[in-house]
Amino acid sequence: MLTQGAYTHMTTRAIQNLFHKYVKKANISKNVTVHTMRHSFATHLLESGTSIYHIKQLLGHSNINTTCIYLHLVKIESLNVTSPLDKMTESDKAND
Repeated sequence: MLTQGAYTHMTTRAIQNLFHKYVKKANISKNVTVHTMRHSFATHLLESGTSIYHIKQLLGHSNINTTCIYLHLVKIESLNVTSPLDKMTESDKAND
């Protein structure tokens, strides 16, 4: 680990080693990586309704196109997105 001032920074390798240590301890037999966890994090955020722009910021992407790769992983129905046309139709039905 690298030390700078009062803070200790973990290297990428140290994070990977800890991750694999706990994957083994949890008896996970699938081939998983830190990057797998990153994809899961982004996908779960998207499924729970977090804006793709917020996810972009959290992942540190400079280009939204990089973040958009997560969109194909999620079923549109699970995003709870309502079309403005659907809202108008619902409003018209309520007024009839």
